[in-house]
This record gives sequence, C-alpha cells and structure tokens, in this order.
Amino acid sequence: MPDDSAAAQGAGSPSPGALRRRRFAISLASPRLLWTAILLLGAALALSLALQPHPRRLTQEDINAAVLKTMETHVMPSEWAKAYENIKPSVVRVVSYVKKSHLKEEIGKAGKGEHSDKGAKGAKPARPGKPPHGMMDATTDSDAADDEVESGVGTGVVIVDKGVILTNMHVIAGSDRIKVVFSDGLESPATITGVQPENDLAVLQASKLPDDLIPATLRSTHDLQPGDKVLAVGFPFGIGPSASGGIISGLGRVFRSPEGKQEMKNLIQFDAAANPGNSGGPLVTMDGEVVGIVTAILNPTPARTFLGIGFAVPIENAASAVGLPPF
Repeated sequence: MPDDSAAAQGAGSPSPGALRRRRFAISLASPRLLWTAILLLGAALALSLALQPHPRRLTQEDINAAVLKTMETHVMPSEWAKAYENIKPSVVRVVSYVKKSHLKEEIGKAGKGEHSDKGAKGAKPARPGKPPHGMMDATTDSDAADDEVESGVGTGVVIVDKGVILTNMHVIAGSDRIKVVFSDGLESPATITGVQPENDLAVLQASKLPDDLIPATLRSTHDLQPGDKVLAVGFPFGIGPSASGGIISGLGRVFRSPEGKQEMKNLIQFDAAANPGNSGGPLVTMDGEVVGIVTAILNPTPARTFLGIGFAVPIENAASAVGLPPF
C-alpha cells in the first residue's frame, strides 16, 4: 500500500514553477527594487529632455528687428488721424431755420441799413434770405413747412451723453427751429437750454439720441502752450465733417467783432483753417480732447475766408455755460 504520509506531504508542497513565481512577486514588492526602477525612469526622462533643442533667448536686436518689420509692413495712422477719430463721434452738424415771414422783416431792416449779427464772427453777414455761400439751400424736412428756410449751418460738440451740445450763440441766434445731425446720421430737433453771450456760447438739448452716444473728453487749458498741435473739426461752408490741423498761436487773446458790438477776452488763438460753418466746433489736442470751442476768425476783408488767425473759447468757459464743475 502507498505511504499516506508521503502522499500528504507531496500534495501540500508547491511545484517548482509556483516557487519561481512566488520569488519574483516577492522581488517586485521589494522597496529597494522599486526605488531603483523609479530612479532609472527619472534619469531616462531627464536625459530625453536634455537632448531636446531649447528655443533661443530673444535679444534686443531681435525685438528691434521685429518692430522695424512691423512698421515697414503696417502703415500706422498719424497723430492727426487719431485725434480726428477720437473726436468724430462727438461732433454734430447744427442747422438753423427761420420762417419766411421773419426773413421779410430782416429784409426790411436791411433796406433801412439795419444789420443783424447773424453769421460767423468776423465775417460779413450773408444777404438776408440767402444761405451763406457753399451752404445747402432750403430744408426739405417733412416737418418743416414751406414757409421755412435754412438760415445757416454750424457745428456743435456733445459734452454729456444725455444729448447736451455746445455750440456758438451766433450759429442759432434768431432761429425759429434748430436741427442737429449726429455722426451716425441721426437727425434730431434741438432746443436752447442756456446761453453765455459774453463768450458767444449756447447750450442745446437734442430730443432724439443715437443708441451709443459718445461725449467728447474735455481737457483743461492750463498747460497749453504756443506751438502745441491742435485740430479743428467742423462743417466749413456746410461741408463735413472736415478736419484742419495747426498749432496754438497764442493765449489770452482779445477779439472785437467787426461791428464793435462785442469784445471777447481770454481766447485761444490758433492757425488751423476755420471758415464760416466751423463756428461752434471743437478745437482738440492730438489726444482728441477738447480744449476750446471755435468761435471767430480775424478777417478784415469781405471775403469771409480764413486768413490764418482763428479764436476759440477755452473749454473752462464753455463748461461753465453748461454748469459743469471746473477742472
């Protein structure tokens, strides 16, 4: 008979293959072996990264070359163009209308040698009943009756996003109706809410506003100096908006109207071209910030054209006409 104890001992002993697998599993569980494997993997990773090419560090010469290349391939806008783009959304066309019946009264006064001060400062008033040369003829607005004609075109600038507009008082003086045209083409009736006769300023309120009305940025004139660049934007002879560039020619100037009826003080003198229709428009810096309201041109001739000397009311005076706080 077979030996039962030997059979039992044989049944409980693992086979040689099982012993080898057990030894391998014990080896993998060894911390020393695991750390060795991790270190080898880390070294291999570091070596692969070290062998990869690194980007070259940028030098100042590289940056200068890139800037020059950009300037050669991209035309940058001039400082004049930037100033114009900044102020353009805030510039409005101001159109005044009078009734024909009132024109007849003016014609009668003219026949008697009486002249109104209507029209651009420093220029000969237009003949009653006729718009100034170069301006549009009578209005065709549907809400304007046939007995109404356009009496003049000027400029204004939005200074409050609620539709508050600054212009010259002589642009709207004697008018029966006022219309403003915003930069996006929207037309709106406007009413006079304030005047400052000593500075030839008027404040208008538009009844309809564009969806995104952008008011102009106002800048103090305390640091202005003769020689500073400025841009005048408006509707000379009704054409525009038009821009003309120049410099500040002087500060604290005094101007007396040709009729001698009014003397204005503390004006900004500038040499950017201005003509009838520029009245009430903004005089701006190269940042597009308003430093004055164009109000007069010095012209001892009846030509009504610009001879090189224009005047603007400092924006501090203009802001006070609206009740804005000082700078």
